[in-house]
Order: sequence, then C-alpha cells, then structure tokens
Amino acid sequence: MRDLVRRIDAATPADRDRAVDALRAVAILGVVLGHWLVTALVADSGRVHAESPLHYLPQLAPVSWVFQTLAVFFLVGGQVGARSYAAARSAGGSYRRWLGDRLTRLFRPVAAVVTVWSVVAGALLASGAGLETVGALGKLVLSPLWFLLVFAALTAATPLVARLHPLWPLAVVLHVDLVRFGLGGPAWPGWINVAAGWLVPYCLGAAWARGGLRSRTTGWGLLGGGAVATAGLVVCGGYPASMVGVPGAAVSNLNPPTLAAVTFGLAQCGAALLLVGPLRRVLRRPALWAAVALVNLWAMTVFLWHQTAMMAVTALGLLAGEPLPGLHTVPDGAGWVLARLAWLPLFAAALLVCWAAFRRYEQGRRQHRGGSRVVAGHRPAPVAGARRV
Repeated sequence: MRDLVRRIDAATPADRDRAVDALRAVAILGVVLGHWLVTALVADSGRVHAESPLHYLPQLAPVSWVFQTLAVFFLVGGQVGARSYAAARSAGGSYRRWLGDRLTRLFRPVAAVVTVWSVVAGALLASGAGLETVGALGKLVLSPLWFLLVFAALTAATPLVARLHPLWPLAVVLHVDLVRFGLGGPAWPGWINVAAGWLVPYCLGAAWARGGLRSRTTGWGLLGGGAVATAGLVVCGGYPASMVGVPGAAVSNLNPPTLAAVTFGLAQCGAALLLVGPLRRVLRRPALWAAVALVNLWAMTVFLWHQTAMMAVTALGLLAGEPLPGLHTVPDGAGWVLARLAWLPLFAAALLVCWAAFRRYEQGRRQHRGGSRVVAGHRPAPVAGARRV
C-alpha cells in the first residue's frame, strides 16, 4: 500500500489542483450514499417495488441536503472542461478531437452496464419475474443516466457557454418556474430547466477556470445567498424541502430542476469554493491524495454500478425466506433507518466486487508516454521514471 501511495504521488504533476479532484470525489460519493439511503426495494407478494423513506419520514429531508451533490459535480465539470478545451486549443487541437476524447471516456463504461442489464432483464422476464419488478429494477439502474446525457450536452457546448454569465441561465430557471407555479402554466416548460438549471454551476466552473471566483467573499456570498434564497423558496414559496424526488409528491425539486434546487446548488458551490484552500493543504499528504485519486480514476464505474450493488445485496437477502429489516421492508420508521445504515458496508462490499469486474471498461488501454497511467480522470504530464499506476 505504501508503494502504491508513493507511485500515485510521484505520477501527479506538481501543478495539479488536487482540491478539484477531491470535490469531484465528494460529489460522486454523495450521490452514491444518497441513493443507498433514500431508495428502498420493498418485497411484497412476490413482487419488488421502489419506495423512499422521505415519503414516510419527511423529517429526513435534511439528508437530501447533504447527499444531493450534483451541483458540485457540474461546478467541477465546468472548471475542468473549460480548462481542458483552452489547453487543447492552445496546443493546436481540434474541437472534434477534444470532444471525442472526453465523450469516449464518459460513455465507454456505460456500454458495459447497459449490456449487462439487458441480459439480466431478459433473464428475469424469462424466469417469470413480473414486468413491474423488472421495470422497477431497470429504472433504478438507468435513471441516473440522465445526468450523463446532460453533462455530455454541456461538455459539447463548452466553447459556447465557457464565457456565459451564470445569471443568464439562472434567469431562465426563474422565468420557467414563474410560468409553471406562479401563473399556473403547463408542466412541460419545466424540462427547459434540465439544461438551464445545471448550466448555472457549469458556468460558475468555467468562470473559475478563467481565474474568477478566487475570493473567499465570493464563496461566502454564494453560500449565504443561496442558502437564504432556498430557505425563502421552501418556507414562503411552497417548494419541497427535499432536494431529491419523493415518490407521490406533487412537485420534485430535481425532476426537472426547480429554482429551489438551483439556489441550493449555488449554496453548495459556495461551500465547495470555500473548501478549496483547506483541501489543497490536506491533500499534500500522499495517503489522502492517493484515496482521492483512486476514487476519481474509477468514478464512473462507482457511479454506474452502485445501484446494481444495492440490488445484488437485496436479491441475495431474499434467500433468507422472509423480508429483512432495512432491506425489503417499508421505510416507515426509525428502525428502518438504523437497519439501512447497518446494510451500507455490505452495499460497499458488493460495489467493490462490481468495481473489480468492470473497472477496465472505464480506463481502457489509456496510458502516457513514459508509462504513467492517467490519475484521477485527467491526463497529467508524463513523469520521468514513473511506473504505471
């Protein structure tokens, strides 16, 4: 382990901003833990359907404030995308090659999960599983892919939006919500916010790449302003307190994004910017940096397979012959929450198995001249004498 830590530290360029990678790792792990905590697969009369503890226990809404970290991911995505595009242009590279390289790294592991689950769904239907059960499982696996499609679209638009002020997409979100909720308009304009809502943190990230957002005053302004705006929208504007979708709720803050979700994202971006300095200092320690680098190296594998890991443990638990608390039971009390926390280590172990089986689809055969492997999802400059990580 010490040798691995030294190799990762040696393969990392001195000018790499390790705090950016740490923020990406936090965002990915937040999504994973959030899904594991707010998704329940309830076994009932031979069928399985999804439930959410937030439906039965609305007082748990603050959990969604901690683990709904998509805005941080888009902030980092905008920063990295704008910087990498500027570097490619300065090196004489084409937009087509730059985009193809980034989208290939993004979608290569998607093909593996879609192929595996196509086979699994067919086998379940052939064995007599109900269409409702297969649909519920498939939805849990495939629904997170919307995030990748949005991220890919914003990545492709980087040359157009890299200098766009975040207030413009924020104004679009505001007017869409005004039409939907204030004027009683139709629901379909809300889907405009799928692009506009996540464009706000993406544009903030691009501004960060250009050298902006360096002041702590900016970070505190985003954090304080976003928090106050979100609280006002929830308390006075009638927006849901939960920052994730709740089955059966009339309005979801996330599907599509609402103004409350976007202002909450601004608060998260402010907090992330304030953490950059402390993270840079902490990540000078090789062991901590190695952990962050490894999460980034296989971030897509973790993201794509974490729901499968949870479902695998749930399916194996059915062999016990009766519903297990926190795994197959209705999430309607504190007992379920405590039991679910106890299941998290097994979910993590199952995810580790998925990682071992499918990690190669994320990294492919990429490596550097000089033999050093890509660290944390970017291509650092070759390090003389560095061995493959």
